[in-house]
Formats: sequence, C-alpha cells, structure tokens
Amino acid sequence: MGTLPEIEAAIKQLPENDARQLAAWLAEYLEQMWDKQIEDDLVSGKLDRLITKAEADIAANRVRDIDEILIDS
Repeated sequence: MGTLPEIEAAIKQLPENDARQLAAWLAEYLEQMWDKQIEDDLVSGKLDRLITKAEADIAANRVRDIDEILIDS
C-alpha cells in the first residue's frame, strides 16, 4: 500500500464520479469502524459507568427531551 500522500495524489486523479463513490465507501467504512469500537467498548465494560449514570438520571427524571434541548439552543 502507498503512503497517505501517494493515496491522496491518486484520489485527486480520479474522475469526479469515482471520487464520489470512494467517498461514499469511505463514509460507510468509517461508520462500520465506529460501530465496532462501540461494540468492543460495550463488551469490555468501558461504557458501564456511563450507562449506570444515564440509568440513574432517567430514574431521577434528570433528563430532557432532545427537541426541548434543541429549541433552547
């Protein structure tokens, strides 16, 4: 595989349609990587503290509807 500058130079030579297809593929690939990282973090217990806090906030009614938050912004 080439270096990042070589890959960037090759991408710049692509026709627009191919570059757009590559961008769509890359976006999907990055989404899959993100999903895997979340799954791995969940299995490893890294998210346990955050989940416990969210559950406690919900139980204590310390949450707001997302639409309410966005309207206040």
